[in-house]
Order: sequence, then C-alpha cells, then structure tokens
Amino acid sequence: MFHVDHEIALSVLEQIPTPVMAVNRDFEIIFMNAAGREVLGKTWDKIEGRTCHSLLNSAHCQTPECLMVQAMDTGQGYTGRNELNIDGRTIPIEYTAAPLMGKTGEIIGGLEYVIDISERVRYEQKLRDQSRTIMEISTPAIKLWDRIIVLPVVGVVDSLRAQQMMNAMLEKITETSSKVIIMDIQGVAAVDTAVANHLIKITKATKLMGCRCIISGISSAVAQTLVQLGIDLGTVTTNSTLEDALIDAFALLNYEVKQKK
Repeated sequence: MFHVDHEIALSVLEQIPTPVMAVNRDFEIIFMNAAGREVLGKTWDKIEGRTCHSLLNSAHCQTPECLMVQAMDTGQGYTGRNELNIDGRTIPIEYTAAPLMGKTGEIIGGLEYVIDISERVRYEQKLRDQSRTIMEISTPAIKLWDRIIVLPVVGVVDSLRAQQMMNAMLEKITETSSKVIIMDIQGVAAVDTAVANHLIKITKATKLMGCRCIISGISSAVAQTLVQLGIDLGTVTTNSTLEDALIDAFALLNYEVKQKK
C-alpha cells in the first residue's frame, strides 16, 4: 500500500491555498490549515478545541442544512453553498464536507474544505441585474394616451418573458389607473399554442385589474396559424394594426378625437 509520511501530509495540507478543517464528533476543531487560520485571523492555540459553529457562525451552522452533520450521519460527501459570518464580515462560500474515518473504518468526525466565491457571487448578481435590465427594456409598458397603455412585444414569448410582460403591464395599470391596454405583437417571431396561452393569461390578469386588453398586430399569417391550431382567443379584442387598436380603445373610453379648426 502507498504510504505517505505524516509530516509530509501535514505540510501538504498547510500549503493548500484554501481553508481545510477537521472536527471530531462533537464538532470541536482538531485541525485547521494555515489558509483557514488566516480567514479567521486567529492562531492555532485560539482555535484548537473550539466548536466550528462558534468560530464560523455560518448560515448552516447548528441547522439540518449543515453538510458536516449530513456527512457524519450518512458517511457520504456533500457540496453546497453557504455564508460565513466572521468578525462582521459575510463571506459567500462553496464548501465540501466528508466523513473523517478512523483506523478501523468508523466515523470519528468530519472534514471540510472551503472556497471563497465572493467574485463568482458578484458576477452572478451582475448577470442577473443585466438580464433584468434587458427584460425591462425589451418589455416597455408605455402610456400612450390618458388611461391607455401600449405594450409593444418583440421577439420570442416564453414563460419567463410572459411573466415579465404581465408584471410590467400590471405595474403600469396600477401606476396610471389605465382602463385599456394594447398589446402589440407585430414583432413576435412566431405564435403557437404556448404563446397564445400566455397572451390569454395576460389578458385575464389585466381584466381582474379592471382594464380591457386589446391585442394588435395580428397578421394574416398569425390569423391562419391560430385557426389551424384551433386556438380561441375568446372575447379578447384583436386588430391587425396598432392604429385600429387605438380607435377601439377610444371607443371603449368614449373618447372623440376632433381636428382643431
């Protein structure tokens, strides 16, 4: 069997640039490498024998979510995300916990190594912010006239986009007390059963807000597709152009446009 000298093994663990920790069955720390001691800002004599939860104070500590608990209970390794709270600092981490085996194969504690993922979390948040901004830009609910909103829809309408459209419309209805909203789908790439169902759900939601929804931009190709698929838009008012939709909106609100003399 391959044998590694004890001192060499400890030297390797000490040089690993990410925190490595071992605890006994009572969660008392029996080993922590140099990277871990640096994160805590403590020397080994201030760490040895302390419980891991008293020093790390993570979101999972002393809860069923703790992967160290799970590893010792099941004898298997686990990886997950967590947050450390050390001296007022919150550090997002990815950590892996595994059972620590004794010479006869019994579980005598747990091993854990930690990776600081602060940069990854910031990058992921940046991507979410950018995605949200793009969605807001691509789904603008615009006040077109007094109590009339228009929502021009361009591109693909999937479940996420439909939810964004609904949120934008309902927020604008609340903000402007509008009574008619025109959803112009002239720029939608394709209309199938899924898209039609999304549109119907949106019109029902706006109706619950006391607002009528008109769908404009129904081309001849879209009309044929809806008929071929057997999709019934029910009582939803539809128009081929935004201009016709606006005329219908004026009629619903008893508006009359007169030319100045």
